[in-house]
Amino acid sequence: MTDCQRVDEESSLEVLSNIENVILEIVTSLSKDEAPALVLPNRSSWDNISFDSAVGLQMSSTSSVVTIRSDCPKTATRFSQILEILSIAYTLVQTNSYATKRDIYYHHPQLFGSQKTVDKIVDDVSCMLKVPRRALRVLATSKGVISGDLCYMEEDGTRIDCHSSSAAVAVSANVAGIQNIVSSAKFILIVEKDATFQRLLQDDFCTKLFPCIMITGKGFPDVNSRLMVRKLWDVLHVPIFTLVDADPHGIEIMCIYKYGSVAMSFEAQSLTIPSAMWLGLLPSDLERLQVPRSALLPLTKADEKKLDSLLKRPYVANQPEWVKEMTLMQKNRHKAEIQSLAAIGPDFLTSIYLPNKLRFGGWL
Repeated sequence: MTDCQRVDEESSLEVLSNIENVILEIVTSLSKDEAPALVLPNRSSWDNISFDSAVGLQMSSTSSVVTIRSDCPKTATRFSQILEILSIAYTLVQTNSYATKRDIYYHHPQLFGSQKTVDKIVDDVSCMLKVPRRALRVLATSKGVISGDLCYMEEDGTRIDCHSSSAAVAVSANVAGIQNIVSSAKFILIVEKDATFQRLLQDDFCTKLFPCIMITGKGFPDVNSRLMVRKLWDVLHVPIFTLVDADPHGIEIMCIYKYGSVAMSFEAQSLTIPSAMWLGLLPSDLERLQVPRSALLPLTKADEKKLDSLLKRPYVANQPEWVKEMTLMQKNRHKAEIQSLAAIGPDFLTSIYLPNKLRFGGWL
């Protein structure tokens, strides 16, 4: 038995044992003529979060909880939904098989009501059992794509080559199963938007400057995209840069890759990349490069609220340069998309901005 198989077997036994313990508590309550209840960590509260600069946002061991009672009209349906997910996960682990979240929704659409409900319940169950979601054998369809100097093998033996300069590869739905990663990349570039990613792909960016890997989660990243970046970082040990819009939402996306999110803080160890660097687009770049005012957008009330929230995040104290950039955005009261650089020149992003940032920033 290989080390990987041994780890998988230990993980499976842990998941089965944890599910059995939950069911045992329910049966015990019923035997006492008591209404069963489930206790879940509260995944939406900053009060439950601690910050470690080496890991990111982590769920506190003394986190507040949410009680899901079977006899309460407000939570009875959710109680049933959680039991259904536990039952499906138990069968999947026992049979060493996989199902997508979409499969689970169509297994009982009347019970779940929507795909979003399944997504949330699966993460709730994962958090409650204190195991990664992939240990439940539940897969999510990836929305991210990847391209560049990278080859790897999927768990089923399929060989994936990401070198094509004309088409990107969908991020694997089973990142944990990826093996035999081969790459000569000098860095990994996380791109916020698919439109920017496609432009860089069209311009053959991955081979013009240095061999590199590009990935985009197409906005706020899905878990698979984050897992993929983390896996590549663990294996390749190369710098990771983020290219996001110079607006509060772009900054938050960069923060999610680097330090994680509140909702998935229980999986921080496998999702965050604390060494990731904010390459651009920086608010200070807008002044330095004299981006035409016609390419800038005013901050909305929602933007200002988001910016205030970001400045209060626990990791910002560790990043004085971030504070300067966000304070400058507050002062100037405008934002800009990465595409605004096209107002300087159609190929400015690929030919001048990124090469100068990477070469003269002292990173490469």
